[in-house]
Amino acid sequence: MDNNVFLIVLFASAMHAIWNGMVKNHSDKAIAISGIVFGRLPLSLIAIILLPLPSAESLPYMLVSVIIHQGYQWFLLSSYEIGDLTKVYPIARGTGPLVATVISIFILGLVLDNLIILSICLICAGIIFLSIFDRSYKNHKIIKYSLLTGLCIGLYSITDGYGARISLSAISFVSWTFIINALFFPLIISFKNEKNIIERVKKNGKKMFFIGGSLDYLTYMIVVWAFTKAPIPMVGALRESSIFFSIFIGYFFLKEKITPAKIFSIILILAGVIGLNLF
Repeated sequence: MDNNVFLIVLFASAMHAIWNGMVKNHSDKAIAISGIVFGRLPLSLIAIILLPLPSAESLPYMLVSVIIHQGYQWFLLSSYEIGDLTKVYPIARGTGPLVATVISIFILGLVLDNLIILSICLICAGIIFLSIFDRSYKNHKIIKYSLLTGLCIGLYSITDGYGARISLSAISFVSWTFIINALFFPLIISFKNEKNIIERVKKNGKKMFFIGGSLDYLTYMIVVWAFTKAPIPMVGALRESSIFFSIFIGYFFLKEKITPAKIFSIILILAGVIGLNLF
């Protein structure tokens, strides 16, 4: 991976950790996630005004991405109904790059060096280890929904990556995807008995809307741009190193403890990140 792409994606992963820390710290996860989904709209609207329309060839990818994002949001909210963010998030984010790697290699024919594959696996193992061995799971549905969330992450990463590559503008492609996704999201969340979600975001989710949504938009724009410059599994794994930053955010700002499991997780993630840069 090019050094400039590596450093920019690493910066995006730090921003990713910030808005996820905001979600974790919010008392109502439905409002927090909804604030993120709707908070992407202002920058998305600016982008589609200034940039060309996505190419016709990329439209099927856009529609598939919207469908996968609805699944991602459904399973994520289902996970949060029965489990804490600290249990759900690491499994989901650690599974995503593994799914993208397996599909890219065995279905799409992508050829990766064995050391790069090892580096991706180290990052994923570090993330998943943090969740499984640092927390107890009394409800196996937490793991099931977290894994399904991770499956969706891997699928939309591949879809958005290939869609952005054939679009006239990667930023325009994802911006249109975010807009369409936000239009369908209120319907999806209504099946979760989450009523008046827009009014609730206006009342208790302004920070998530303005700050969290903007950070998420900028983060994913960088990631999708990187998808056009480097193999999708490598970018996806590097993006999920945001867990490394989230541990320190949790320690310094959310008063969480640094446990032996977290230290071991940090070592695995760092080894994988260094490997992606070297190989």
